Amino acid sequence: MAILPTVRKPTIHELIEIGADFGMTLSEEDARSFQGLIAGVLPSYARCDELVEPALPVKYPRDAGYRPEPSENKYNAWYWKCEIKGKKGGVLAGTKVALKDNICLAGIPMMNGSRILEGYVPEQDASVVTRILDAGGTIAGKAACEDLCISGGSHTSALGMIKNPRKPTHSAGGSSAGSAALVAAGEIEMALGGDQGGSIRIPSAYCGVYGLKATHGLVPYTGIFPIELTLDHCGPMCDSVENVARLLSAIAGPDGLDPRQINVKTHDYLKALGKGAKGLKIAVVKEGFGRPESQAVVDQKVKAAAQRLKDAGATVKEVSAPMHLDGQHIWNLIAVQGLMMQMIKLNGFGMNWKGHYITSLADAYARSWRTRGDDFSETTKLCILLGEFLERNYHSHYYAKGQNLGRKLKAAYNAVLTDYDLLLMPTLPICATPLPKPDCTREEYVARALEMIGNTCPFDVTGHPAMSVPCGLSKEGLPVGMMLVGKHFEEPTILRAAEAFERSGNWMKM
Repeated sequence: MAILPTVRKPTIHELIEIGADFGMTLSEEDARSFQGLIAGVLPSYARCDELVEPALPVKYPRDAGYRPEPSENKYNAWYWKCEIKGKKGGVLAGTKVALKDNICLAGIPMMNGSRILEGYVPEQDASVVTRILDAGGTIAGKAACEDLCISGGSHTSALGMIKNPRKPTHSAGGSSAGSAALVAAGEIEMALGGDQGGSIRIPSAYCGVYGLKATHGLVPYTGIFPIELTLDHCGPMCDSVENVARLLSAIAGPDGLDPRQINVKTHDYLKALGKGAKGLKIAVVKEGFGRPESQAVVDQKVKAAAQRLKDAGATVKEVSAPMHLDGQHIWNLIAVQGLMMQMIKLNGFGMNWKGHYITSLADAYARSWRTRGDDFSETTKLCILLGEFLERNYHSHYYAKGQNLGRKLKAAYNAVLTDYDLLLMPTLPICATPLPKPDCTREEYVARALEMIGNTCPFDVTGHPAMSVPCGLSKEGLPVGMMLVGKHFEEPTILRAAEAFERSGNWMKM
């Protein structure tokens, strides 16, 4: 039986127009010739539409859950509530986990903080979902996040601002805002976040929870809406270091479907706990302090935290890593143009990588954004406009240069880590800022989204594991975060130091 075409044959006018976009001058005769050649390829598309593509497994039963009413959602941190129980027993037995709403959970709506994806329901479970359920955890729902995850604030979500439980007039950070807020509020013990510029560590610092951006590739990103393949990270956000270790134990390791996972090394993360700080060598990175935007209280609390680690037996010395100050510049080159190409022009998942694509998600996103560009947040619009301007005028020059400089930045950190086990600096140079008013200027809206990333984003470029550890409160009751950065795939060393600090006293009284 003949295969019916599913991709239509292009018209002569369309081919002439496409050619012109690529600097070709096609006559009608040229276009008619190419039209005939193209017709010979189209049966491949029709045949592949008859074939069933592989899907990620959905192993555990569930119902549809529900969107909570405001009375059940005090901080606007939930997008969707559900109760999906995993197997009995396992490292996560008895725990509830919230997922950032950029993670596919079959049968449960996924909005990624944006009107662009409103109404989309995945039919597959992300690899991390299956691993949580296999480890005995219960998925409690989807945590609200920033619009398409492009903000370090908590004010761009299409469903309204997410409030900081420590001070509800202030930002919960972003883009994993709901994940941090739910943990800080005590509604759950564990959550998953994503991090491309600091989106696990920023809300963890603002809300006062423990958040680990694992080494690039340690946790599979399969089934999670990406931003930029070389910057995408997933990791735990929890109420204790032990819970970070437990959740990481469940989700870490290769799944055979994510090209980010190269030479992945896993460990027994729970065995890292209880060893204390004695013998650790920690480098306090001078350039992480005293930035133009730094608040004195943050620098003071983090230096006091470093002293606590020294008192616990670690060797703690100040070092200089001058290239750290260029980290955000290098990140800008990669993030802006990279996300514009992958998230916008190539409809989220992009091309030219081996792994598992969520076809339905790419289709739903592409069909929506191309007719609803006004629904992008102001931060996303900024990246699109700048990214396309760069592409049209400078092509891929600066993206390529950013990636090349990223290797130099990675080497600069590794040079310090040759002599030390960990780097230490403030997670963020500032405490949580007031949520902007609905009628604020675009300039203020964007500033609240991007003003805090100077210490976090460089480690998305280099892929080093980095963890935010709460280490004190300002006079206004706002948390301060200390960031510990380790060697690639050496998360146990970070967890060891973080727990040693956690045991040194109640951070809320520091």
